[in-house]
Order: sequence, then C-alpha cells, then structure tokens
Amino acid sequence: LATSTCHRFKDGRFYGWEGVGCCPGTCGHVWHYAQAVARLFPELERDLRERVDFGLALQPDGAIHFRGEFNNFPAIDAQAGAILRALREHQMTTDRAFLKKNWPGIKRATQWLIQQDADGDGLIEGQQHNTLDADWFGPVAWLSGLYLAALAAAAAMADEMGETGFAQQCRALGARGQKNITEQLFDGEYYINQPDPKHLNTVNSGTGCEIDQVMGQSWAWQVGLPRVFPEKETVAALRSLWKYNFTPDVGLYRQVNKPGRWYAIPGEAGLLMCTFPRSDWDFTKASGNQPGQPGVAGYFNECMTGFEYQVAGHMIGEGLVLEGLAITRAVHDRYSPLRRNPYNEIECGDHYARAMASYGVYLAACGFEYHGPNGHIGFAPRLTPTNFKAAFTAAEGWGTFAVQDAEYKIQVRWGKLRLKTIALATAKKPHRVQVTLGHNDWPARFEHGEGKLRICLEREAEMAAPQELRITTA
Repeated sequence: LATSTCHRFKDGRFYGWEGVGCCPGTCGHVWHYAQAVARLFPELERDLRERVDFGLALQPDGAIHFRGEFNNFPAIDAQAGAILRALREHQMTTDRAFLKKNWPGIKRATQWLIQQDADGDGLIEGQQHNTLDADWFGPVAWLSGLYLAALAAAAAMADEMGETGFAQQCRALGARGQKNITEQLFDGEYYINQPDPKHLNTVNSGTGCEIDQVMGQSWAWQVGLPRVFPEKETVAALRSLWKYNFTPDVGLYRQVNKPGRWYAIPGEAGLLMCTFPRSDWDFTKASGNQPGQPGVAGYFNECMTGFEYQVAGHMIGEGLVLEGLAITRAVHDRYSPLRRNPYNEIECGDHYARAMASYGVYLAACGFEYHGPNGHIGFAPRLTPTNFKAAFTAAEGWGTFAVQDAEYKIQVRWGKLRLKTIALATAKKPHRVQVTLGHNDWPARFEHGEGKLRICLEREAEMAAPQELRITTA
C-alpha cells in the first residue's frame, strides 16, 4: 500500500496495479485475495466497489469487467470475489447505507453469475476466465466453490435488504451446488475438475491437486458465512495440499518440472500451485496438450505468496495450525533480508497486491468476526487460546482483544466501537458471565453452542478510546 503499486487519483479514486507498473485496472481476480486493505483502510475498498465494480465496470447484463475501463470481459473468480467483497465492505461500516446504495449492482452481478450456471445445478461448466490467465471449461472445484460462497454472501445481503425471495433462490442454488460439488468433484482425497472433452486444448488442472480448490470456504470464513464445503472433505483437501504440494526444497521438483518462473529457488520451501498425483492427468494435459509451449500452464510449477497465504489462513481456520504456520514461515524465510527484500513479495511485478492475502492469515489466527451494522464482534484464537492478545480493526476504530484464562478484554485504543453482541470461543458452557464496561456492570444474556459463547448486551455499548469491556466467566 505504501509503494507505487497503489495510487489515489485527484477525484479520490483508489487504483492499484497488480504489481508496480504491471497489469492495470485494480484487477479483480488478483485483488480479491488481498484481505489487508479492507480491514486497515475500509474506505478504499468501499470506493472500489462503489466507483468501479458496481459503477463503471458493471455492464447492463450484470457482468463486471475485472480491470475496470482497461478490459472488456468478466472473470468468474473476480465476479464472485466482488460479491464477497461487497459483504465484507458492508460489514466494515456502521450502518446499511453502503449496502442500500450498492445493492442493485450487487444483485445484478449475482444474477449474471447465476446465469453462468446454465443447468441450475450449482456448478459452472462453461467458459470460465480466471486469475491463471486462461479460459477453463467444465466443472472446476475452485471456481464453482467461489460461486457457492458468492451465493451465500448474496443471500446474507438479501436478508438484510428484505428480499427474502432472492435470498431463498441463492440458498437453494447453493444447497444444490454444495451437494454436487462434493459428489462430482471430490475424489476421496481432494477436489478436482472435470475438463470439458470439447476443450482439451485449453489449460486445466484436471485431476491435479490445485492450490485454490477449496478457496470458496476460505473466503466464507473471512466474512462469517456458514460452510459451503463440508468440513471432512475440506480438511482432507487441505491435508492433500500439504501432502502433495508443500516441499521443503522446491529445487528437486523443478529439476523435473521446468516450465514456470522461479519465485522459490533450490533450497527454499514453498507450496506449489498444482501437482499431479493421479496417473490420468499430467502437466502435458494440463497445458492443453502443448508441452512445448506451456504458456500460463507454467504457473502450476510456481510458488506464489498470495496463493500460499490463502491456503495457510484456511488451514489455520480449519485447525491445521502447524501446517498453516509452516507455509507462512516458508514465505517469510524466502523473503528473509539475507535473500530478498522482505517488503517486496513478487509475482507479476514488484510489491504484488495478492501478497496482501497475508492479512487473512492473521485474521484466521485470531478467529476474528465482525459486523459493524449489527454491532457484532467475535474472536476464536487458534494460537494459545487461553493466553492470547492481538489487535483488531473495526469500522470506526481499532483496539486490542486479550484473553487470560476465563477473563476476556476488549479495549478501544483509537476511535469508537459499537457493540450489541460478542462471540467467544470456549469449549465449555459457563455457569455465569459478568460483563463490565469501565467501572460499570453491563447487563447481558448469554448462550452456548457449537463451541461458542454468545453474549447479547441488553443495552448497546458505545465505546470510545481508551475504554475497556471485560467479560469474566465462571
């Protein structure tokens, strides 16, 4: 954000390259990985949604040109990402003004995505342009999973807008897709694709173990949505990525699999974009049967930090904490100042925007959830959960959350925080919960279920720095 990857125009518009001077238009299929901006400077992402995605880039049929005025066609992952980001931007405000203003565009964009699901089975089978710079064909776990997450996000926003019919439509499609994506694309270890036999001359990871295969669930966790992939199969897929794609030395793999750029060199660890454990699909088929000219299929052999962070955060969120931290550490070590500039994680250009997916790892470690208009905040620390402290950001301020044994503290360090409900991770239901704001007892009700303590304040708390809210359980 502090480099010339990012710019603010005279009219206030926020604009970003993919990397410094490379690939224009605040590219939607790259920037939707970057969780940092919306949490640290939410106004910037709101501007992008309002001025670009649901403004100048939105077409009459609902398609979003993913580079704004710099291209003239949509991408499936960018389209789904714009809908998910709209929910996130709404959650990082204090009221429903942003949602009300942008809902017509959000709904139209969702309807376009639904139209790509031609047979209404919750999976997209047709032409699917995406961030790997190619058009894929056939059911693709990664892209259909993002579609399912976008449907869940649209349903949640429709609920708030009072459009129950549209919410029901989105949920019905989502339910069909959740059933079909696992029945058709889970092979017992991980999620695969079913390439269209009519398009075997195009790039497709096929039955390979692809890095983003369950990204839809990763995105859903970032905005507090329910599951879009079943837990058992999701964890199995993440374990498969650890088994087949993580290596402590990429050099051995790249000696054999040469196409692609060297973002990790021999002796360095990384999570490979795609490997091919099954005998029915290999790099030749993945490259569209053009091994002599692999083009963008070379991406499959690379290690790119934004994708690695996405998986690492998801692993931590699903309880695979050691694996998620190991992947994050691998990136950290590759960008040690002894080797490279630690402030410049490279993909297609310097200071690459997708690397800001790293903030998603932080949010996953905190188990953070927030909905500003509803006055809701929640934490479920994945690291030392009974002795934990971390910073958080909200719509109008920032502060710290701390837990020590049975006492929880939420302190505003700058700005304001409005609270009605609080969710805390705890295995056992407490007998008693006491809430204190400053020196005053604060009346509250509580319930416990699914490993969460849910506290409802009987009177809304409007906190300002340096106020602290304490919750004591017994």
